[in-house]
Amino acid sequence: MAKKSTKESLYENFSQEIRRGVLVLAVLSQLSEPQYGYSLKQRLHEKGLEINEGTLYPLLRRLESQGLLNSSWEVVNDTRPRRYYQISEQGAMIQTNLVQDWESMIDVMSALLEKGPQ
Repeated sequence: MAKKSTKESLYENFSQEIRRGVLVLAVLSQLSEPQYGYSLKQRLHEKGLEINEGTLYPLLRRLESQGLLNSSWEVVNDTRPRRYYQISEQGAMIQTNLVQDWESMIDVMSALLEKGPQ
């Protein structure tokens, strides 16, 4: 197996940092209605964001422990119990603020990355 170059490793580290920073907002944005973990994973996938279970489930538990999500166990159509998550009132307020921050950051970064005369 070939060893990754320093540039590739640096790129991957920076890319992961950016990705980690947006996962909370991505997850909160999809939980206005109850979702269980796999349905949330699928919904994010359909919108272009891949997330593995090893990242998603700990994130859901952390967001719930921070009061941003509520959860409940439900059995639907005689299947095994599933834990459904939904954004809490506090989570909705945080999401609103994060969306404002995100939009502001997009504006700033667009200006910074703009090509052409400066």
